[in-house]
Parts: sequence; C-alpha cells; structure tokens
Amino acid sequence: MAKKVKTLIKLNLSAGEATPAPPVGPALGQHGVPIMDFIKQYNDKTSDLRGQIIPALITVYEDNSFTFVTKLPPVAEMIKKKLNIKLGSGLAGKESAGKLTRSQAQEIAKEKLKDLNTDDINAAVKIVYGTARSMGVETED
Repeated sequence: MAKKVKTLIKLNLSAGEATPAPPVGPALGQHGVPIMDFIKQYNDKTSDLRGQIIPALITVYEDNSFTFVTKLPPVAEMIKKKLNIKLGSGLAGKESAGKLTRSQAQEIAKEKLKDLNTDDINAAVKIVYGTARSMGVETED
C-alpha cells in the first residue's frame, strides 16, 4: 500500500550549504520531519552545485518519513549568473541592472523548460523576459 502524503514543502536553499536554521528547521520541524536527515541528504545531493540556489520539493508522509526532488535554480538566479550580476535593480523600470540578449534568454529558457508550465520555447523566453524586467534587467526584442 502506498504511503499517505501529509504535506508538500518547497524550499529554495543554497546548494550543499543547508543548515537547521530558518527556513529549513521551522518548515520541516512543524511537520515532524527529521531535520538533520534531510539536511545531510540535500547537501550530499547538491554539493557539486555550490553557490547556486537549488529548490527542493519535499514530500512528507503521515509516518513522518520524506522524499524530495531538486529542481533547477529559479529563473532570476539563472539571469543573475548569466549576466554576472549580484542583484537586480531595486528600481526596475528606472534603473538598469544589465541587458539580457535574446540568445541568453533562449539558453535559460531551454535549460529551465522542464520546470516551466509550457513546452513552447517562445513562451518560455517570454517567462524569462518577464522575470528579467521585474529585476530591472533590460531585454531585447
């Protein structure tokens, strides 16, 4: 018989550097998940991706056991890495944090496609552009 799912938790964590401090401890503790077990497994699985934000989707079962899958970094993180910037502009629309070319947006869209809710590369590029503009990054048509 399949285990009954108690809840799903999504956390954006630094690869290979998760600790029991917030957000991990409180998010998992309230559902009775063995925190150190998750941290050890997550850090082992993501240790080769240090320096990136790798989301984890954690499925918690009624018996307090868990499984998790890791996703690709958020689009905003991929844009920052591609443009080699630390932060987006605090004044999106007024101040530019950089410029994302169409080919860069397509590279990010192709990489992220399986995590997006579309199979169409042009729609995926529009999602990347929307994220870029909200960060104050210029885009080219």
